[in-house]
Amino acid sequence: MYFRSLIRIFADELRTHTHTMKLVKRLDAFTMKAFLQLMAATFVVCLFVFLMQYTWRWIDELIGKGLSMTVLAKFFWYAGLSFVPAALPPGILLASLITFGNMGEKLELLAMKAAGIPLLRILLPLILIVVLTSGASFYFQNKIGPEASKRLAALVWSMKQKSPELDIPEGVFYSDIPGYSIYVEHKDTDTGMLYGVMIYTNTNTQEDTQIVLADSARLQSTADKMHLILNLYNGERFRNMDARQANMMRAEVPYMRETFTHEVDRIDFDANFNIMDAALFAGNAQTKDLSSIRQGIDSISQRIDSVGRSLYNMERGSVMERDLTRKSGVDSARIVASVAKTKPFDSIYLAMNHEQLQSTMRLATTKVRQLKAEYEFRALISDEDNRQLRLHQVEEQRKFTYSLACIIFFFIGAPLGAIIRKGGLGLPVIISVSIFIFYYIVNAGGEKLAKSGTWDVTFGVWLSSMVLTPIGVFLTYKSNQDSAVFNMDGYRMFLMRLFGLRVSRKLNRKEVIINDPDYARLCDKLTQLQTDCRTYTEENHLIRMPNYWRTFFEYEEDTKVIDINERLETIVEELHNSRDNIILACLNDMPVMVPDAHTRPFHNARRNLAAGIVLPIGFFFFLRIWRYRLRLLRDMNVIQEQAQRIIERIHKEEL
Repeated sequence: MYFRSLIRIFADELRTHTHTMKLVKRLDAFTMKAFLQLMAATFVVCLFVFLMQYTWRWIDELIGKGLSMTVLAKFFWYAGLSFVPAALPPGILLASLITFGNMGEKLELLAMKAAGIPLLRILLPLILIVVLTSGASFYFQNKIGPEASKRLAALVWSMKQKSPELDIPEGVFYSDIPGYSIYVEHKDTDTGMLYGVMIYTNTNTQEDTQIVLADSARLQSTADKMHLILNLYNGERFRNMDARQANMMRAEVPYMRETFTHEVDRIDFDANFNIMDAALFAGNAQTKDLSSIRQGIDSISQRIDSVGRSLYNMERGSVMERDLTRKSGVDSARIVASVAKTKPFDSIYLAMNHEQLQSTMRLATTKVRQLKAEYEFRALISDEDNRQLRLHQVEEQRKFTYSLACIIFFFIGAPLGAIIRKGGLGLPVIISVSIFIFYYIVNAGGEKLAKSGTWDVTFGVWLSSMVLTPIGVFLTYKSNQDSAVFNMDGYRMFLMRLFGLRVSRKLNRKEVIINDPDYARLCDKLTQLQTDCRTYTEENHLIRMPNYWRTFFEYEEDTKVIDINERLETIVEELHNSRDNIILACLNDMPVMVPDAHTRPFHNARRNLAAGIVLPIGFFFFLRIWRYRLRLLRDMNVIQEQAQRIIERIHKEEL
């Protein structure tokens, strides 16, 4: 029988455990499905935002180039690949925030916790997904991102260098054709004819400056798109004949005037789109993988060290040369010193004739200029090498920080969504955008200071991660403990206690009253309360400044105020059953007392001791306690006045 009972208990436990495991697996599948769907959508939205921001950055330089759809597709494709690592962290943040906000709003998260599943266990499958996403982000930055950045840089440069399409406007000078400025009064879009044409050319030098006036013209591109054919009809050409006088801006500059009925000009104009070789951008830090970046760091460091060694060897050679000169008996410094002793510098200067003086000044100036140019050149090379070194180091660290940001943002978004319990695209989007803007500002500022050499590279790049990691840990801990981090009432009460504010009574007349108050007994209690308040104020002199030592280091509980407050609340509770509106109004005017606020700043003795030792903090709380003493004096007077009004009202109405 005993073994049979054990087997039955074991079978029941096994069925319960199997049922629990099935439930947990279903919950894992449920949370993973909800999160993955939202992460895909939010990632696409964030990537689109980054892509539009990047496109808008170059829109002024790329518009009007007549680019084909293939070129534009390549531009968006490479730009999208380049922004994948940057779009993943905000996408994960928004997806986790909306996912757990929806689950909290629909009480699904509450049901999971009620079933005995802690928050960290609910997050476990999503943590695995985010860790895998972080690893994929690192692989993407290391393998795909550099190649995409390289091709994007080559494509953008080629698009910037492409000549614009020939769309000459009316009424303004069009100068996108190199060396030509064309003005057209009117154009016929159907036939392509231009009317009222004025052309100013300055293709080579001042001698080639021309002004052409024509009744009409027609501009066409050749088949190979390497030249433009300009047909001019019924016009005149004015050509400068003397470049020197043209520079003098004189009115009598000679020129040549030519009249024509039809003339053809051939203009060099490359309208083809030629993609630059992407290998030219292989030296940029953003176009390298991790191993190439580290190789670049080693080579740049060696180059910087070689410059330093060459300077050291040069200075050492100068020192050795001076030593050899001194050993050989020819000590120039000693000779100069001896000459200076025997003959002052002013005498030497005055003894020189004009030619000797000019020769000496020229030699000294030449030597100084040579040294200055040499050191400026070395400083330029050294500064550029140091800048490239910092750029490579920043790019190396960024590959890790962007990957880690995926995990950090998840541990911010998921607990935050579980705390605020708001889903949809309202509050979660606002919070996500605010957090990401804060992250972007800190990250951009840190990287900028790291690139400029103001901060250490590691500190500048990792600053954003160091700032956000404690926030994620704090929110995860609070959410796992079911703490109300965003309880506005709690923060409001804390601020009211900190600054000595308090709430007022809001007693309304009851609709149903079972037992009326015992007014005769309450009158006696109110009279006694008046007497005790008057006696307390006379004995304690509340208007005086409190004792600093007793306040922080020798706390004594004020039992009299505690007793008065308890009796006051008992009287207010009993008189709340009154049907008289005047009595209820007097009760609402009764103060809500804080019986121990005038004696100490904290309930904890150690906190009081610490506040008293730190004088700035202690002085603040000391003034705050003095304010509480003055408020207590006012409360005692108000209690006496309102108690007297209630007593008179009871006697007058004979309640």
